[in-house]
Amino acid sequence: MCGIAGIITKREEKEELITKMSERIKHRGPDGEGFFIDDDIALAHRRLSIIDLSTGNQPMFNEDKSIVIVYNGEVYNYKELKEELLALGHTFTTNSDTEVLVHGYEEWHTDLPKHLRGMFAFAIYDTKTKELFLARDNFGIKPLYYAYMNDTFMFASEIKAFLDLPDFQKEFNESIMQAYLEFSFVPTNETFFKGVYRLDAGSSLLFKDGNITINKYFKLDFKEENQTFSEAVEKIADVMKDSVNHHLISDVEVGSFLSSGIDSSYIVSLAKPNKTYTVGYDIAKYDEITYAKDLADKLGITNKSHVITKDEYMNSLSDIFYYLDEPTSDPAAISLYFVAKLASKDVKVVLSGEGADEFFGGYNIYRYDVDMGFYNKLPYFIRHFFSNIAKHLPEFKGVNFLIRRGEKPENYYIGVNRNFSEKMARKVLKNKYPLRGIDVTKETYAEYSNFTDIEKMQAIDINYWLMKDILLKADRMTMASGLEGRVPFIDKCVFNVAKTLPIEYKVTKENTKVALREAAREVIPTEAYKKKKLGFPVPIREWIKDDDVYEEVKNTLNSEIARYYFNTNVLNKLLIEHKNNKKDNYRKIWTVYCFLKWYDVFFKEEKVGKT
Repeated sequence: MCGIAGIITKREEKEELITKMSERIKHRGPDGEGFFIDDDIALAHRRLSIIDLSTGNQPMFNEDKSIVIVYNGEVYNYKELKEELLALGHTFTTNSDTEVLVHGYEEWHTDLPKHLRGMFAFAIYDTKTKELFLARDNFGIKPLYYAYMNDTFMFASEIKAFLDLPDFQKEFNESIMQAYLEFSFVPTNETFFKGVYRLDAGSSLLFKDGNITINKYFKLDFKEENQTFSEAVEKIADVMKDSVNHHLISDVEVGSFLSSGIDSSYIVSLAKPNKTYTVGYDIAKYDEITYAKDLADKLGITNKSHVITKDEYMNSLSDIFYYLDEPTSDPAAISLYFVAKLASKDVKVVLSGEGADEFFGGYNIYRYDVDMGFYNKLPYFIRHFFSNIAKHLPEFKGVNFLIRRGEKPENYYIGVNRNFSEKMARKVLKNKYPLRGIDVTKETYAEYSNFTDIEKMQAIDINYWLMKDILLKADRMTMASGLEGRVPFIDKCVFNVAKTLPIEYKVTKENTKVALREAAREVIPTEAYKKKKLGFPVPIREWIKDDDVYEEVKNTLNSEIARYYFNTNVLNKLLIEHKNNKKDNYRKIWTVYCFLKWYDVFFKEEKVGKT
């Protein structure tokens, strides 16, 4: 795992600039750095040594040095690809997966990403054609951002690498404010830094002669196949064993995160790493340490844990938002930060359980079509009538059910973790912004118009919640400690099995992830296969009611920047209602609070409201 950065510019001080870019992301690769500088281009690589420790340094070249690469990630089928390329006449001088990409580009050019199984973000430069080729893996496990400002093209693993460039114009992009509130993270390829974009998952970018061409080489698809339940379970069991084995490829020790749920428990039971890591809190219902230690004991492996205190959690926020680059109100990001810090004392690589819910149907909301069959039997026009009435009612328990069941997903569903309603977001914001949640998801729904409602919802959750929040925090929080996080569920071979499952093998009235749980039951020596995933839960709901956190949050919600962007009287009402146990408003409060803390990290010195 590494960090990469680069610029194409006419400026003569390229060495100075690329060195500054590399320094900004040194946490991603503390084991070394390398540079390539030629004509109008400069490339940087920060290395975390995992595979081919002695000869895997980057930038790396082909034989005549006409092709150069900087690469972040792991390609798990690199040995198979190497054999294929050797048969085609290519010559190798290292044992690294990086060199496979170099020769793969020579052989397949821009089709290279289609051949790869793994997680990656890379940049390849052809010194003869002056083409720069960027690509990200199918699901966006590894990050890549780019901008084109003042005739300088720039790219990097993290946005912060741009901050010291003289041609980078740091401006706050307020146009996505409402979308952020509704999703609780940044759901677009446009970022809060105006002019900075994330390259989409499963996409490549070609920069030549000042022109940017983006190609989407991978698209999610769902193709239900006729198969028995036992056949489906066997396929899942086989592909998960294969994926975990591939994710264990390393020249250094591999550990694993471990929570109390099925996902990490399944991976740990398959991998049996020597070391596992868990974090918890001193409030019983938020503590997963006991469950994790029980599984580790039964497997005969080590589990190390850390209890995160309230002060630790709150005091870490500024550092964490610096590493994140983008705001998210997902409380689990902070848990990941601490568990990664714990693991990094012993290992350089950890396995983690992200992706199972999105691929295998792990969210209760997917069960509505089977759970609420009685209501769905009402004619659509009746349900739609009730839905339209409910939209004008105050928020209370049950009103969202009436809205959802009387609308098509396209008109209300923007993700399992939706936060603010469109109506409430506009009430909280002082100004009106153009981009709503349903505007963000519109194109995705158009692509999946012929699929079932559950498949549409899965497509939304994979494209937004998984790719733009879960994987963002997983990458940033591990890399903040110079730790490589690997996610065996998020593998194209695993998805190729998951996409064939009939709906009833995903969700029933009784359960979620039905077929996956059955496969996991065969290898997990505890009852964890039955347990709902908590994902390192955090007691923010309770802490906000404590006087110290309450005052901190209140002061932040009434700050100068808060008064500029938000209706603070509405925010104060939400906060008071929550403290007095009248309404559970913690997610709304926390989403605004996290945005403001992030803004302080990156834009505090800017004039308030500068756009």
